[in-house]
Amino acid sequence: MRNAGLRAVTARLGGKLAYGGDYNPEQWPESVWLEDVALMREAKVNLVSVGIFSWAKLEPAEKEYDFGWLDRVLDLLHDNGIAVDLANASATPPPWFSRRYPDSLPVDADGQRRWYGARQAFCPSSSDYRTATARLTRTIGERYAEHPAVAMWHVHNEYGCHNWHCYCDASAEAFRAWLRERYSTLDALNEAWGTAFWSQRYYDWAEVIPPRTPAYNTFANPTQQLDFWRFSSDELLDCFRAEAEILREVSARNPVPVTTNFMTFFKPLDYWAWAAEQDLISNDHYRIAAGFGEVSPQTDATHDLAMSGDLIRSLAGGQPWLLMEHSTSAVNWQPRNPAKLPGQLRRDSLTHTARGADGALFFQWRQSKAGAEKFHSALVPHAGTDTQLWRDVTQLGADLENLAEVAGSTVRAEVAITVDWESWWAIELDSHPSVEVTGLGELRRFHRALWERGVACDFVHPDHDLSAYRLVIVPTLYLTGGEAGPNLTEFVEAGGTALVTYFSGIVDHNDHVRLGGYPGAFRELLGVRVEEFNPLLAGDSVRIDGLEAAGIGTLWAEAATATTAEVLASYGDGPLAGRPVLTRNAVGNGEAWYLGTRLDGASHAALVGRLLRTARVEPVLPLAEWPAGLDVVERVGGGTPAARYLFAINHSDSAVALPVRGKNLLTGLDWAETDEVGAGAVAVISLVP
Repeated sequence: MRNAGLRAVTARLGGKLAYGGDYNPEQWPESVWLEDVALMREAKVNLVSVGIFSWAKLEPAEKEYDFGWLDRVLDLLHDNGIAVDLANASATPPPWFSRRYPDSLPVDADGQRRWYGARQAFCPSSSDYRTATARLTRTIGERYAEHPAVAMWHVHNEYGCHNWHCYCDASAEAFRAWLRERYSTLDALNEAWGTAFWSQRYYDWAEVIPPRTPAYNTFANPTQQLDFWRFSSDELLDCFRAEAEILREVSARNPVPVTTNFMTFFKPLDYWAWAAEQDLISNDHYRIAAGFGEVSPQTDATHDLAMSGDLIRSLAGGQPWLLMEHSTSAVNWQPRNPAKLPGQLRRDSLTHTARGADGALFFQWRQSKAGAEKFHSALVPHAGTDTQLWRDVTQLGADLENLAEVAGSTVRAEVAITVDWESWWAIELDSHPSVEVTGLGELRRFHRALWERGVACDFVHPDHDLSAYRLVIVPTLYLTGGEAGPNLTEFVEAGGTALVTYFSGIVDHNDHVRLGGYPGAFRELLGVRVEEFNPLLAGDSVRIDGLEAAGIGTLWAEAATATTAEVLASYGDGPLAGRPVLTRNAVGNGEAWYLGTRLDGASHAALVGRLLRTARVEPVLPLAEWPAGLDVVERVGGGTPAARYLFAINHSDSAVALPVRGKNLLTGLDWAETDEVGAGAVAVISLVP
């Protein structure tokens, strides 16, 4: 269904890649609209999102609608050959709604009501909100289901971006209903939550509440917290399902694909569950400045682009997806918001395209002159069209038009990294051995090491089919259900190579420790038994002996014993000196490796190289040494099954040779084996068979 949805949109666009962004004509007088569509045609824009934040404009009073302006906008866009991703406008209730239904406003963990005046000011469990959005969705859907401009439906916008948890009484009641569905009985809930600890046993469902801020800042029940993360993701997903179902119903005679925009590695929502509900996968990604969130000079924004694209392609089942939002230049919501460097708009957009995006859309079309995002860049900047930014925008439009034949092609990877939102939620709960062990820390490091070697990588849920891969990396998979261990064992027995890192397989789906020694779920597969964790203090390290070169371990150490595994490296000093830290266990036709620390950069890179050799995985190009800053990805298939397209994005300050033959689709010129990708440049080569 997801594949068919994007194919249908591409067909509506005449087989071209999508280009455009959020169009908010309600921010401007109608006299600007004609200029907008003329500029869209100049830039080769062919798809815009309309109506995302238009609820207050479309429904100025309850059950009173004003669609005249939207009728004119859609007609104007259609007359100019521009397709529409039409939103149902449910993302932000207008002030009249919040004032009339104050109980619909969200409540934080301290019991404080959060007020309207920004966006997403609603509780996902509010019956008033759900009734109003269902009515609004049906009214919009019935009016525009057969409008020729509408190519796809856009439900809500960035679900959970600001209201992923609500602790109000309505949420409490919905949480109890969700728990009844999950556990059936209070006895089962008490067992799952381990309520024998700290006198927490429940005797009546009415006693169960969300994990509101507990007394004296102590720790809330961890399984209660974990279930609330699960519930909150499911509750927002239920909102999406209800609105998407209405849109599919009203457009049954003229089916139009339905999506909502993801936000790459967004912790609050389990995107594996959400992906199954989409007709096509779409994503918002913004370049993050160093020092903001988890991105640092060691996990820079350029790598983050690649990692995001690989995740979204994986959520799309390996098929193409749509980049719904990114920025032409600066954003407005970080402490410091630098403009993009020359050529960066092009490099960023085509990085996503390289990793499977069949289009590049932005927030937003015209830069706002008022409001909270007025300093967020857009395709048409405050300074107008006599700007380098506008020239870059028109250049990208021409680039994407030249890449039309790439539409529908895919990326094939032989390496996968496991990611599971439930484990991410659980590993970052309180009262753990080390606050420095996070859900994405090791994941980012392994993905980066592969990216720096030009090796394609997918992400995969640990319970899903692994047979397509040669190497599977399992970084800090703290929580596993019943399938992950047997699934990985089956993969290794069939000839695969697996690496599991420290603090993996520790607890079951209820966050109960798997007894008998760590790493519980993977202990037999790995042939290793860990007796005790010994996380390192900030700034501490331990020498690692036995690696290909001298190594250092940081962050984590543990008292391990090899049961059936071969010891490849050991702690060289400290209280664990002589204990194994890197092991390899032969299982069936494959190998299962275990790493019990965080290696320094050089040792980590060397280990990844060793694993790739073991698994017989090659980079996309057989270069003797991979140039720093070169990002190369191959897409295959599409309109011509045997077609191969090599995307080369040079993020460095030096030209890089690309020893292949073919045609550069961006220039139309032949590409010889001696040709180079210039500093900061991009080439997309249709390879000679």
